[in-house]
Amino acid sequence: MTRTVQQLFDLTGKTALVTGGSRGLGLQMAHALGEAGARIMLTSRKASDLEKAAAELQDAGIDARWIAADCAQESEIQRLVDETLQRVGDVHILVNNAGATWGAPAEEHPLDAWDKVMNLNVRGYFILSQLIANRSMIPQRGGRIINIASIAGLGGNPSDMKTIAYNTSKGAVINFTRALAAEWGRFNITVNAICPGFFKTKMARGLMEIMGEEKLRENAPLRRLGDDEDLKGITVLYASDAGKHITGQWLAVDGGVSAVING
Repeated sequence: MTRTVQQLFDLTGKTALVTGGSRGLGLQMAHALGEAGARIMLTSRKASDLEKAAAELQDAGIDARWIAADCAQESEIQRLVDETLQRVGDVHILVNNAGATWGAPAEEHPLDAWDKVMNLNVRGYFILSQLIANRSMIPQRGGRIINIASIAGLGGNPSDMKTIAYNTSKGAVINFTRALAAEWGRFNITVNAICPGFFKTKMARGLMEIMGEEKLRENAPLRRLGDDEDLKGITVLYASDAGKHITGQWLAVDGGVSAVING
C-alpha cells in the first residue's frame, strides 16, 4: 500500500549521527531529524557545548546523546564510531556537517591552514562515511548520508572574500557526494549534499563584518538570510523515505543567491 506523506517523512526508529551538531546549522538539522522521530547522537569538539545542545534537544522531547570528538583526526573519528555503535547501535543517517574556514589571500595562504580546512571539510567526511558505511550501513543494506557543502563550492568569490581553501573544500564535497552516491547506490545508501547560503552562524560572522549584513540581504533575491528553520525541510527529505529515490544531488538553500551568480 502506498504510504502517506506523513509516513514517508517519519524517522521513528532511526538513529542519526550529526557532526558539528552543538550549534548553528548542525543543531538546526539535529532538531529537524529529532522532530521527525529520530534518535540523535551529536558530536563536536567541546563537551560543554554538546551538553547544552543535547539538553536543548531533550527539552524538546528528542532522544539525544553526545560524544566529544575532533573530526579532523582519524583516531578521534574511529573512537567516535566505536562509541556511537556501542551506545546506540546502527546509524541510519549520517550528517557530515563539521567544518572549518580560513581567510587569507591565495598568494599568502598558510599551508597549515589549508591542511586544517581540507582535513576537516573533506578528509574527515570521507573517513567517517567509510567507517559508518562499513560497520553499519552496508551490513544493514541501507542508509542516508547528508554532506554539508556551501554555495561557496559552486564558484569563486568577490575579491574581498579571500576563502580559497574553504571554497575548494566545499567544491570537493559536492563532487565527493556525486562519486560516493554512484558507488554506494548498490548498497541502498543515498548520498546527497546541501549547499547553504548565508546564515547567521559563527562561521559566517567574519563574512558579515567584511560585506555587511544588509548587503548580503540585498544580494539575495528573497532579500533575507537563512534562519533557524530553513535547513529543516531538505534535511528530513534527504534523511527519510520521502527522498529514497534522490541520490548524488546537491541543493542550494540560499535565498536565490546562486541563481543570480550562476544565472
